[in-house]
Amino acid sequence: MMNTLVAIADAVQNAVRLIPSASEMGEILCMGADGTPTSEIDKVAENAVLMYIESNHVPLNVLSEEIGFVDNGAKETLILDPIDGSRNAELGVPYYTVSLAVTDGTMNDVHTAYLRNIVTGDEYRAEKGKGAYLNGERIHVKNNYDPKEIVMMIYIGAHADPSSYEVVKRVKATRSYGCSSLEMCLVAQGSADGFLVNVKNYTHSIRVVDIAASALVLREAGGEIYDLDGNILDLPADLTVRSNFLAVSDVRVFDYIMRGETSHDTDGPHTYGIYANCNIEGVQNIARRVIACLKDEKYMIDTELAALLGTEGVPLKEMDVDTVIVLGGDGTLLRATHNTDAKILGINIGSVGFLTAVERDRIEEGMDRLLKGNYTVDRRGKIRVSCNGKILGDAINEAMIHTASVAKIRSFKVYIDDSIFTEVKADGFLMSTVTGSTSYSMSLGAPIMDPRVDNAWILVPMAAFRYSSRPIILPTTAKVTIEPTMPNKDCLLIIDGQNEIRIPGGSRIEMTLSPKYGRLISMDFDFYQRVRNKLPGAVG
Repeated sequence: MMNTLVAIADAVQNAVRLIPSASEMGEILCMGADGTPTSEIDKVAENAVLMYIESNHVPLNVLSEEIGFVDNGAKETLILDPIDGSRNAELGVPYYTVSLAVTDGTMNDVHTAYLRNIVTGDEYRAEKGKGAYLNGERIHVKNNYDPKEIVMMIYIGAHADPSSYEVVKRVKATRSYGCSSLEMCLVAQGSADGFLVNVKNYTHSIRVVDIAASALVLREAGGEIYDLDGNILDLPADLTVRSNFLAVSDVRVFDYIMRGETSHDTDGPHTYGIYANCNIEGVQNIARRVIACLKDEKYMIDTELAALLGTEGVPLKEMDVDTVIVLGGDGTLLRATHNTDAKILGINIGSVGFLTAVERDRIEEGMDRLLKGNYTVDRRGKIRVSCNGKILGDAINEAMIHTASVAKIRSFKVYIDDSIFTEVKADGFLMSTVTGSTSYSMSLGAPIMDPRVDNAWILVPMAAFRYSSRPIILPTTAKVTIEPTMPNKDCLLIIDGQNEIRIPGGSRIEMTLSPKYGRLISMDFDFYQRVRNKLPGAVG
């Protein structure tokens, strides 16, 4: 089969060379079966493939970007992108391929793949279980993961999701070449750590014809392709199905790009801290179970818990540790985020425990995964709260400004980016992060937000004396200013339900994106399953 694919590529290359100029290559002839324009180079290349298959009686059906599905009555199908990188060809950029993959099912059933750069002649080959090759030499993805040295191929065209530009800022270097198959192969040959395609409009995301061949090359080189939820990507032989994806050399690259960091960001020995809600009955026994799991690992115990255990302790705020193990519920975990910048593993011995990663009956399993680094770290944005120019703290859940007297309404002015948004009488206003959307914000009738929506806040009026006052979703780039307008009527500012600060009337409370963030360890986190299990009735 490989020899057949090589011969097909020869036919394409010879046909394309007959097109007189780059401008003629890009001339639009019609609309393809996938709904995108077909240029002359696309049609010439596709016709060369179809003619070769017909004249040589090759037993393959064809699924192509331009013509769609051609049923030749065969058992297997050639997934074809006649020219990947047509615009490069039109511009005279020597970076476009013919991409050929043979399957008897879906993309993940492809057993033979061949790609050729039409201009340079460089060729990539892969057969399932036999490795990947560039110009006859075996290739392999990078074998050294270093989050400080990540190089990414990233689609940053007109349809790119804004979050892609945030990734650009966080990695060492990025490139965008306009040819998905070759960009995938750069990951396969160890020239890059990953290739991200994340578009905001589904109709512009990737189809099976774009990556079927390069997917096998990458996998045979030791890499993998995931959808953006972290599932191994498969695509049917169907031009109507599309997907965003992240192809990587190492799963830790996926964790870093999609979740902010991985459990392996710091090499060498770790030091652990243990912090607990000491008002929970039996907390000493839970702590002893955790300590037993740590074995010879270095650890510190918070002062209050240490007193219960009859040993010496260190206040959490003074601990120099890599990871803090928190025993309690969500409130305990939130207190911990105010006293440490370390990663936090929550063990739920409280009530709901929505933010925790490990339940009471799975402590030993959770600790084993922690010590082995078998987890991910979610970076959670914070709201920085200031009053009259003085920073009062950061909220990972929510910041609330509320009347200081029970059942006494106040007047508030609200500004967004210094522009007046509303003036209303209410009990107060609450600003929630995505993390806090399943907490107080939800109880006030605001929407729940998936934690992957990491660039939005919710501003929620509390018992507003105006029926039209409703929660509003804001970008995290916004500055929100709330001004209690009654000079002699104090309010309370409450941050994450932990810090309560009296605010004089007439003050200006500003809320902006904090440069700090929380780092919450998660294990097999399924947000929607967690909503169903821990917040029954929260959704219909």
